[in-house]
Amino acid sequence: MKISTILDQIDLGGMALPEFQRGYVWNREQVRGLMESLYRNHPVGTLLVWTTQPENAKTRSDQKLAGSPVKLILDGQQRITSLYGIIRGKPPKFFEGNAQAFLDLYFNIDEEVFEFYGPVKMKDNPAWINVTRLMQEGIGDFIGQMNDRADKPFDTKTYINRLNSIFNVKERDLHIEEVTGEDKTVDVVVDIFNRVNSGGTKLSKGDLALARIGAEWPEAREEMNRRLAKWRDAGFDFKLEWLLRCVNTYTTGEALFGALRSVSTPDVQEGLGKAEQYVDYLINLISSRLGLDHDRVMGSRYSFATLMRLLRMKGGKITDPKERDRLLYWYIHTFLWGRYTGSTESIINQDLEALEDTDHPVDALIELLRQNRGDLRIGPNDFLAWSKGARFYPLLYMLTRVWHAKDWETGVELANHTLGAQSQLQMHHIFPKALLYDYGYEKREVNSLANFTFLTQNTNLKVSDRPPEEYLAEYASRDSSLLESHWIPTDPDLWKLENYELFLEKRRELLAQAANDFLDNLRGGEVPERELTRAASAEMVGVPGSIDSDAERVQIEEANRWVQEQGYAPGEISYELADRDSGMLLALIDLAWPDGLQSGLSEPVALLINEDQETEELVARAGFRFFTSAADLKTYVEQELSMAPTVS
Repeated sequence: MKISTILDQIDLGGMALPEFQRGYVWNREQVRGLMESLYRNHPVGTLLVWTTQPENAKTRSDQKLAGSPVKLILDGQQRITSLYGIIRGKPPKFFEGNAQAFLDLYFNIDEEVFEFYGPVKMKDNPAWINVTRLMQEGIGDFIGQMNDRADKPFDTKTYINRLNSIFNVKERDLHIEEVTGEDKTVDVVVDIFNRVNSGGTKLSKGDLALARIGAEWPEAREEMNRRLAKWRDAGFDFKLEWLLRCVNTYTTGEALFGALRSVSTPDVQEGLGKAEQYVDYLINLISSRLGLDHDRVMGSRYSFATLMRLLRMKGGKITDPKERDRLLYWYIHTFLWGRYTGSTESIINQDLEALEDTDHPVDALIELLRQNRGDLRIGPNDFLAWSKGARFYPLLYMLTRVWHAKDWETGVELANHTLGAQSQLQMHHIFPKALLYDYGYEKREVNSLANFTFLTQNTNLKVSDRPPEEYLAEYASRDSSLLESHWIPTDPDLWKLENYELFLEKRRELLAQAANDFLDNLRGGEVPERELTRAASAEMVGVPGSIDSDAERVQIEEANRWVQEQGYAPGEISYELADRDSGMLLALIDLAWPDGLQSGLSEPVALLINEDQETEELVARAGFRFFTSAADLKTYVEQELSMAPTVS
């Protein structure tokens, strides 16, 4: 069937995408490679479609299907979506993904190469042809454009042949193989789909489970994405596979997705509804009771999968206040010690088994954690780290909230500070970075966790880079409790720059004592019943560790954005690199793609800005290919990934 006919059939509703298909995952290099192959008349593979009656066809989008039978694309979605986008200049109705992967493709008529638009290289350069415009308008105007060139003699025959080679891509025949027959039920077709696609872009276990669910419940992916969007709007960025894990543990009591195979569609639907209800409950509980009120301090996400089952056993909520607080005690320790960082499924199954084997499930979870950890006490040395201490950053934020630390300028408790243009909480270096660097301290010493506290934006600006022996003395003379509420040592000698290391040592002791006091009270049910309001927006709270400054964060975010514009998956900022066996946190990576920029097809990639040799060695030993500048990362994307294999 001609490519133009396939696209017409998509527009008419005679060809569509089954609901269980995953979204569009190609990147710009794969799109460019497809057009290169078509231009040179190289093979690009066949299509596999499921030919069935419209009543059997659960499809993506709300487009009305036409004709009987209809054809649903099983293998070839990436190619057809790319061609649709290039030729039509927009995504098809069933599209879900990054449209930048196929928009603004250009062709250099002199060098016969395809590239995506770059203004420096292509603006006002007549050699670069907009492929979509050529597909839609024909070669006529471009012949005139070539004829008017002053930089190169006009070669009519060569240029017309090259332009026609692109324009006639629409008339290229693609061989279509069909899956037909009454015995080809949705379940059979899903199995075919899984087998066919397992050799291309790797599907995660969650993708495969969702494909099977979507075969019987086409709206499943849309319904899950709707819940994720709701939580994202509230400041919590969860992933679809995480939500499916929560549904799985609620519904089956198992962590492995294979358990979902025997679950009926109504049970999955009920599980999603309950999972949404329980996640809402947990977010509200953790935010109001612990003050962990936005995404950057919400640790131990996979503990939610365990908690789904517990809440089901408890009828949806913990009614006993003391049991509720013991559960929060357990939750805090799961993120402090990386309970779910290693082999997630096996750890969740251990916890699920503990829940089922006792009449006191919360105590069983605590005991299991104690057996694995040995000691749940927090020591001063746990606050030693900087980039390796990311798990204790939420703890520091939590202590600020639950112990009602006071803003130094206003005296108002930060736990309930009124939000406003100059009121959001910000992370503050007690000893200013500039002074410490000038004195000769290294990055890891400057960004020690014990050098952080939280203040309102207005107070942070007033303090600025003033020496601590100056500004701390002023606040202490006003009210000594202002500093004590932040666990600032009260000995003025420790505020001097030359005594910075002694200051850190003393403050680590005070922080450890405050943490243990709160956790002991929480486990014993002695924390007062006082809810905490949301005290800060996620955007305004700084993150310690590898990212050392606002300027560095801007670099990292711009690099991440650029990579996505090339059609690749977004990276994870401040990615936790953990030991696979112990779950111990090894380092924070500024920006990481642990599954590669092309999931499953390329090596793990990391961007490390201004990091020390130890961090680089840890990242390299973990199998990451790392780059120390955004420019080097871009060169890798533009030059080396073009050789990566493509998928259908």
